[in-house]
Amino acid sequence: MKFEELNIAQSLKDGIDSFNYQELTPIQEKTLPIILQNKDLLACSQTGSGKTAAFLIPTMNKILNSERNGIKALIVAPTREICIQIEEQIMGLGYFAGISSVAVYGGSNQEDFTIQKNALENKTDIIVATPGRLLAHLNLGYVKLNKLVTLILDEADEMLDMGFYTDIMNIISYLPKNRQNLLFSATMPSSIKKLADEILVNPEFIDLNFSLPAKEIDQKVFMVYESDKPRLLKTILSDFKDEKVLIFAGTKLSVSKISSYLRSCSIKHSSINSNFSQDERNETVQNFKSGNFNILVTTNLLARGIDIDDVNLIINYDIPEKAEDYVHRIGRTARAGKLGLAISFIAEKEILSFNRIEKLLKREIPKSPLPDGFGKSPEYKIILKPKRRKWKPRKNFKKNKNKKWLI
Repeated sequence: MKFEELNIAQSLKDGIDSFNYQELTPIQEKTLPIILQNKDLLACSQTGSGKTAAFLIPTMNKILNSERNGIKALIVAPTREICIQIEEQIMGLGYFAGISSVAVYGGSNQEDFTIQKNALENKTDIIVATPGRLLAHLNLGYVKLNKLVTLILDEADEMLDMGFYTDIMNIISYLPKNRQNLLFSATMPSSIKKLADEILVNPEFIDLNFSLPAKEIDQKVFMVYESDKPRLLKTILSDFKDEKVLIFAGTKLSVSKISSYLRSCSIKHSSINSNFSQDERNETVQNFKSGNFNILVTTNLLARGIDIDDVNLIINYDIPEKAEDYVHRIGRTARAGKLGLAISFIAEKEILSFNRIEKLLKREIPKSPLPDGFGKSPEYKIILKPKRRKWKPRKNFKKNKNKKWLI
């Protein structure tokens, strides 16, 4: 189905044309008619599938067909980066329609908080916010949500993983009861189903769950000793000098170590983690997008929701503990049907984690031999840890009251 066939405002179609969108993605084709009918929705689809446009287009169309007398839609997302990206799409899609929005997130200074406050008081059409910062504004009493008609929770599974359940429910307490609720998630754990039961009313359910990464992603795996990972990274990067590369590490400390090593090798790159200020994050991501440098080292911070065109190579320097995070990470490449490569380094301590990934993908990923000069690689051997047996007192066991140290 083509976007031009949709029964939506022409000014919105003009905005869609500016993104060069033509055909609806599967998640858009399934969810757009439901949302346009003003029904509640629980939708599950992999990262990079077009979820953002799937909820923005009908929500913005509803705003254009209503009285513009206050905040009409609230989009809650887990991170600042996702909020910024959603607002960028709103600005593009709504350019010809004159739809206004404000992104509300933490990690910024008092001046930014004041700017957010002023925007919230001036009856913007759409708020895009992280839970904590939005609550800070709501608790101060100047945000009026009585005209709101749509609530959207984006990357809802990630928000629950980050411990935002209580914040989400507190936010909902400020909203009118008569509203449309849209819940979008990349996975469908029991916690999401519980949240859906609490906030959705007679919802439609669309499950296009990721399960498998895009077929355009070529996945390669190297078994490597932890001490050899830096040298292997350097070897691989030497073959991708002019390509855009995203390197995922497991922790902020690992990001720092990788970045230090690359600097010692005079390899131009940048890094980003949750310690960075919001301005630093924005500048780093923008410089990477624009090609000022081609290698970016990060944590799972950029695994979800961030669209960066033409990422040719993903390197999992550290294997994620959650199998789903692997799919989100490698989903940063092969966007819009293009080809991409994902390379993972597996040390002995990470074998169990990667085995969980293979179980999720329902296939074994072949282990490639190391390049010349690395010697023998560790064996991919799964050793399950024995379960600890709970201690139970023997029958007829009696404490020796005379020997207190035995008690």
